[in-house]
Amino acid sequence: MITEFHDRMRGKVRECEGREVKPMAGIIDAQSVRAAATVPVASRGYDGGKKVPGRKRHIVTDCLGLLLVVAVTAANIGDRDAAEGLLTRLRRLHRDITLVWADGGYTGGLVDWCREKLALTLGIVKRTDDMTGFVVLPRRWVAERTFAWLMNSRRLARDDETLPASSEAMIQWSMITRMGRRLARTGRRRTSPTSPAAATRALSGTWPSSAPPRPSPASPEGQLHRDLLGLHRSLAR
Repeated sequence: MITEFHDRMRGKVRECEGREVKPMAGIIDAQSVRAAATVPVASRGYDGGKKVPGRKRHIVTDCLGLLLVVAVTAANIGDRDAAEGLLTRLRRLHRDITLVWADGGYTGGLVDWCREKLALTLGIVKRTDDMTGFVVLPRRWVAERTFAWLMNSRRLARDDETLPASSEAMIQWSMITRMGRRLARTGRRRTSPTSPAAATRALSGTWPSSAPPRPSPASPEGQLHRDLLGLHRSLAR
């Protein structure tokens, strides 16, 4: 239920940003996070490269940084190993995507495997030899920003979930919250006063209401509001 609601909100955000509902390209990346003591040994590991004990989050985002698919594994699982299952699921759920950008950790046989098995182009964005220190690389920064968004959620600062599936659900819920705020800001901009007379009424306190009107029940926004309310009630049980 959370996945379906998340995907519907993502389509709404893409529409508001002037994009097609279905994305055409994606960005893949992974992030290792520390795990709490409650996380079972069977689903945790040690990432020797990042020197992080815990779990690893593998995500594919669209070009806006919105989540397309997510998988949570032990931190000792390699990026390429997890990418095969993740990209297979991406290809099944988003048939229009034919290009995915990745960093140098996804090089090797995975590029040929994606082309032959999934008819998917895996574009590798690498650092050049003359780059020193922190450099913003094309496309890759989008997924890095998504990880930064997720880390703003206190529940995701580290992995406290017993099951990896619960971690994936918490990541989706964090993105739902962010997309909801994004849609609310868009609604406020659309209902804000535009004429000088309207602005004067708003500043003088004679404007009927500073909050945007409640969407009509028959509108897509009204359906989205009802779905969000139903999801909130189901999680509260």
